[in-house]
Amino acid sequence: MISRVVIVGATPNQHRYAFMAGEMLMRYGYKIIPVGIKKGELFGEKILNIRQSPPIENVDTITMYIGKKHQPEYYDYLLSLAPKRIIFNPGTENEEFYKKTEESNIEIIEGCTLVMLRSGEF
Repeated sequence: MISRVVIVGATPNQHRYAFMAGEMLMRYGYKIIPVGIKKGELFGEKILNIRQSPPIENVDTITMYIGKKHQPEYYDYLLSLAPKRIIFNPGTENEEFYKKTEESNIEIIEGCTLVMLRSGEF
């Protein structure tokens, strides 16, 4: 089964790391589910509006691309997706969210999705 990766903070702006991660994840054979506040598509996948808490099933990984101050309103939604792990990319680290994530038995990874993919650690 292909791993499903939710990209939180997805954007069609090719200069953003969330865009680059989407591109690389697709290249490495992952199924991406882009979620964010931006409208548009990411490699043929419509960006789902995070404010509407879109239902997503069988989530393996969430990779975060929104900063700490914008995360609290989405804690419950993201935890409800029941991922196996959440990757907190540089600039998204959040001790408060870590505690909630640990309570839900979800693995926390502080790392860079791009580096993890390139080094085979993803």
